[in-house]
Amino acid sequence: MSNQNALLSVEGLTVRFEGVTALSDVSFATPQGELFAVIGPNGAGKTSLFNVLSRVYQPTSGSVTFDGRDLLRLKTHQIARVGIARTFQSLGQFPHTTVLDYLLLGRHTRMCGNVALGGLYLGPTKSEERQNRAYCLKLLDLLNLGAVAGAPLGTLPFGMQKRADLARALALQPKLLLLDEPVAGMNVSETRDMAAVILDVKEQLGVTQILVEHDMAMVMGIVDRVLVLDFGRVIALGRPEETQANPDVIKAYLGEELSRETGASDPASAQASS
Repeated sequence: MSNQNALLSVEGLTVRFEGVTALSDVSFATPQGELFAVIGPNGAGKTSLFNVLSRVYQPTSGSVTFDGRDLLRLKTHQIARVGIARTFQSLGQFPHTTVLDYLLLGRHTRMCGNVALGGLYLGPTKSEERQNRAYCLKLLDLLNLGAVAGAPLGTLPFGMQKRADLARALALQPKLLLLDEPVAGMNVSETRDMAAVILDVKEQLGVTQILVEHDMAMVMGIVDRVLVLDFGRVIALGRPEETQANPDVIKAYLGEELSRETGASDPASAQASS
């Protein structure tokens, strides 16, 4: 696709750490509303890419343009305000916080009340909180979490905690949502539920999503396009059915010798059998 029509455009991105190259000349673009996946074996550079987009890492070279803005000029604390939200692999930082209050924490950039009015809880501040609570409750209903809005996060099953973290990121009303291994550690039922939620976010909210994930069956079943990294380099970019049949992708996941011995034709099938 043309980079001029992209919400996010990454060109020639390279990241090096004291002689180790985590990313090498990575380029891709995602339009508004796309569900895009970044996959690859362990150490392929997926997390490094997310850390550049989140402004945790400064790349060695390359450019990142988001919504017409040079993303690399921004600081980490400015990312949320320009419309980028991220979920995380690790949970449990707020086990005693209710699910609803957790979403309100994620909505802080949308709140405008000042300290004086906030302390008195009067007028505009009271109205603003009511509106924000109503918005967060709608999100919880979308993610099938409405029944546990008042429950402490730490009391929920793992799969529901992951969905609550997704809801927290959505509370920001982002233009771009970065999903960091959204189904890691989940059982089959929880994975199916999360995949359905991700599709609901795409269809009902129209948020552009980029996910990093190891569950190939889930990825290939829901995304529009896939970027495959291996040792920091792009080895494939295209629709799921195209990337699954790519010999370089098969080799990266299985190894040349294993691929030749098994005759495996796609990494999703190989992972399922391993």
